[in-house]
Amino acid sequence: MAALEREDPELAALLDDEVRHQDTTLAMIASASIADPSVLAAGGAALSNVTAEGYPGARYHPGAARFDAVERLAIQRAKELFGAEYANVQPHSCSSANLAVLAALVPPGGTILGLHLDAGGHLTHGSPASVTGRHYRAVHYGIDAAGRIDYEQAEELARTHRPALIIAGASAYPRTIDFARFRAIADEVGAYLLADISHIAGLVAAGVHPSPVDIAHLTTLSTYKQLGGPRGGLILSGGEYRTPGPDGRTPLHRLMQRAVFPQSQGTPSPAVIAAKARAFALAGQDGFRATAALIVADASALAAELSVLGYRILTGGTDNHMVLVDIADRGLTGVIAERALEECGILANRNRIPGDTKSPLVTSGLRLGVNILAQRGMGPDRMAHCARLLHTVVRGTVPLSDTEYRIDPRLVAQIRADVEGLCARHPLPLPTPFSGLDTLTAPTATALSIGAGQ
Repeated sequence: MAALEREDPELAALLDDEVRHQDTTLAMIASASIADPSVLAAGGAALSNVTAEGYPGARYHPGAARFDAVERLAIQRAKELFGAEYANVQPHSCSSANLAVLAALVPPGGTILGLHLDAGGHLTHGSPASVTGRHYRAVHYGIDAAGRIDYEQAEELARTHRPALIIAGASAYPRTIDFARFRAIADEVGAYLLADISHIAGLVAAGVHPSPVDIAHLTTLSTYKQLGGPRGGLILSGGEYRTPGPDGRTPLHRLMQRAVFPQSQGTPSPAVIAAKARAFALAGQDGFRATAALIVADASALAAELSVLGYRILTGGTDNHMVLVDIADRGLTGVIAERALEECGILANRNRIPGDTKSPLVTSGLRLGVNILAQRGMGPDRMAHCARLLHTVVRGTVPLSDTEYRIDPRLVAQIRADVEGLCARHPLPLPTPFSGLDTLTAPTATALSIGAGQ
């Protein structure tokens, strides 16, 4: 850090600015969390200098003994954290993990069944914008009139189209997913079940959301959206890890090994795997479980307060970390609300809602998440304040078109000051900026450290 500041002050200043920005911004991003400084340290380790394709004990390069030990540690910690029998820690993202699973279990042109993107699904669940929607025949189930997953429709589609793989999971769905019901549907039609828990991995690890690990054939997740880990993915399997693959012989765990390397990835990222190992250890601590419980309580409180303020909350509430808001009811598009809020120091991302007539770049909704608010130690009592800040910005924003708006600079300054004051009372566990290294020391990791997400 000292060398970087001395030899590349331009870059060091940009990194410093990011630390200060994160610490003074009210981030309500559902797909994000904060990595503990020790996770960041592991991710920046000299292990990055190691190049070694393959798996521990079977590398294609020399000099990997220490990396072998680190990867084995990450695998063991992942298995312990999620109660899994098999773990592959090499995927570079959950998207990479999903692609590996699809490549292993579904033939080119084969049928997959997943939640529609406009109903809260993910690109890798068969969207035509993704390779998964181009290389496979994708069929999509949706949601019912109450905004809940339509399990009856999923069952009917499965019976009609006989998919090779059913995907249970979402990127914008605020309710508990019934993995057991999906498994029953998969069994009826002879399909494999993939549970994508990228957005709720922290809640699952902490035991505050039902786990699919011993229900689905395979489970995938991101290590950064809610686990406080580095940018990366993970593939897990519980009791099904020995189940034969499509050839009727090769067990799933061996198929996954091949599917990640060499079929879909080359070299893994050794330091990222070290950071995963550290994040898994933190996620097994009591502090993480306390934060996960706080996340659920905060999201419920935020949804309730926004409802009181007159906003239409999709599904009428939430069971996890996510709150979906119909912003069109307030006369704004999602992109305008997103940009106006960011101008005021509040981060929330635009999101399409069921029946949306706006494009994905514009949208009619907002997706809010409370992972980082809970990491700051903010409890349900603070959610009313956060909701009112958002409401004040929305109320003060005048749309000029679908993407342009006007807001009083005095209001922006007022909200920014309020946001910074709130953040100062609830600081994040962040590394010390480069400047002042001779007088400052890195903060101790907070007991409420949980982590980051799409």
